[in-house]
Amino acid sequence: MTNSNRAHFDQDLRQLQDNLLRMGGLLDEAITQGMRSLAERDLELARQVVANDAKINDLRFKIEEDCIRLIATQQPIATDLRFIVAAMNVISDMERMADHAAGIAKTVLKMGDQPLLKPLIDMPRMADECRVMLRSALDAFVARDAEAARGVAARDDVIDELYQQIFRELISFIAEDPHTTTRALYLLFSAHNLERIGDRTVNIAERVIFIASGEMKELSAGPWAPY
Repeated sequence: MTNSNRAHFDQDLRQLQDNLLRMGGLLDEAITQGMRSLAERDLELARQVVANDAKINDLRFKIEEDCIRLIATQQPIATDLRFIVAAMNVISDMERMADHAAGIAKTVLKMGDQPLLKPLIDMPRMADECRVMLRSALDAFVARDAEAARGVAARDDVIDELYQQIFRELISFIAEDPHTTTRALYLLFSAHNLERIGDRTVNIAERVIFIASGEMKELSAGPWAPY
């Protein structure tokens, strides 16, 4: 690859990275607004979150097309190739995370004007942890920092512990009064969406290690599954 071609290729990689970070910003907003729509029982905001999911989908396909074009035209090798392949996996995970954020908003729409079964305490903490993990994972991705990626994966334990607590609490509501089942399940489904966002963020961390070392390594035993 000539110096001129290399400079052009580096520019394309930077653009790819910028679009990936832009997608991360849209996802962060989707998580924030999805939780806000639940906490404030804001149906209009929930509809907006669901509608905005299409923007994230469109950006995912654009980035994927750019990745395929770069592989076909530049024939990258070593770290460059791993970065592009990893980017394709990362945007797939982020697109699914956006679906989970939209899933919270869809739950709000299903709830309608039904009041929350209980005040939201642990779930906002889960959402905050998800957002911190996402930002840290994308920072590690940009820096190709494998050690930082391992730190991201370790934070998923916090999300799993919060989810377990929410699960146990909601099950106790159902046991005491079966009439609360529907409202309890609305909250449980929302918490489960956040738990899955955490797991998919760990996938991003795994791709960082792949870029840095070429090693494919699972960093988490997988989601905590009470049912």
